[in-house]
Amino acid sequence: MGALDGLFVVDLSRVLAGPFCGQMLAENGADVVKVESPEGDMNRGFPMVLREGESTNFLSVNRGKRDVTLNLKHAAARNLLDQLIAKADVLIQSFLPEVAEKLGVGWERIHDLNPDLIYVSISGYGAEGELANKPGYDTMVAAYAGITSLTGEPGRSPVRPGVTTVDLSTGMLAYSGCMTALMARERGKARGQRVNVSLLESGVTLLGFHAASYLVAGHVDQREGAGYSTLAPYDAYRAKDGELMLGAPTQAMWLKTCAALGAPELADDPRFKTNALRCDNREALRSKIELRLATRNVDEWIAILEGIGVATAPINTIDKVLNDPQVRANNMVVDCPTPEEDMVPLVGLPFKLTGTPGDPGAAPPAKGQHNREVFGGMLGLDDAAIDALIAAGAI
Repeated sequence: MGALDGLFVVDLSRVLAGPFCGQMLAENGADVVKVESPEGDMNRGFPMVLREGESTNFLSVNRGKRDVTLNLKHAAARNLLDQLIAKADVLIQSFLPEVAEKLGVGWERIHDLNPDLIYVSISGYGAEGELANKPGYDTMVAAYAGITSLTGEPGRSPVRPGVTTVDLSTGMLAYSGCMTALMARERGKARGQRVNVSLLESGVTLLGFHAASYLVAGHVDQREGAGYSTLAPYDAYRAKDGELMLGAPTQAMWLKTCAALGAPELADDPRFKTNALRCDNREALRSKIELRLATRNVDEWIAILEGIGVATAPINTIDKVLNDPQVRANNMVVDCPTPEEDMVPLVGLPFKLTGTPGDPGAAPPAKGQHNREVFGGMLGLDDAAIDALIAAGAI
């Protein structure tokens, strides 16, 4: 039994952020119906495409859902959507405000239709301000929010963050906001309410202590590569067969690092006596550390460093991560069944509940896979009526 059994969700969102929120709801027991246009979510065509209508982008955020198609430019389709929304506990949408109004899914109209509905609205740049109608994309908002300015090597051009941090964090925050609103409804503090999240607000939140450094001290942080300019050693270093992260955030950890490297003379070197001095002489320090690391492979050094309590980690490639015993032990790779009765391996649930554990559910659905099931089973339409809707171009 999932924590959200009995909850009905209509997911009108596209691409990554909104669908990721919907996927987490589905994984925890909610009945999530994804509504696509007859052309399909644009995410189905994003690289890498495995086969027509199925991309790795789409697979990553849509499992466990049912799928229907509706042409919301058609009055009959909007009527069907209204019937679904009238039954729903949650609606997720990521249309621009002017588009949402045009399609009949703006907040005020939907709130009048279902006053108990939790209306999750995902935008690029926030619900207020002059950019409220501006489309938002992960890479562009990461740049706008300052994240890209902090990504890359000092003195070189900034680089795109390696993962879709802004999109996926927005999906997580949408889920958090949705669950907070559901709790408020459950406790009688509110009926339905609007939950506004945006890529920009997520990106600014992710600035974390970098934002505090400016707001409190007026300091504008810059790109620092793999480490921190205020800590040394605390960076990526090359060993015999690859690179590893090694960090000594305290003086005690620095002395342990010297011992682990078999280089007690580094602890006595006047250039490296304090963290401030090590930061001032970081290139000389790097040369000394890598001279030692070059004598062994990464795995050997990890065992030695961890053995005496030095912070370290291998810099794993994705294939190593997804086959790592620790990742597998925490069920972060799961097999999801398809209608063809085979299995698709995907990333698991990012949080675990002991009393009501989640279920990753079936593999992401085909476009319109559940049209007859939803429109027939939930709305009571017979096959003839559904066939007529198909012929009219409404679904």
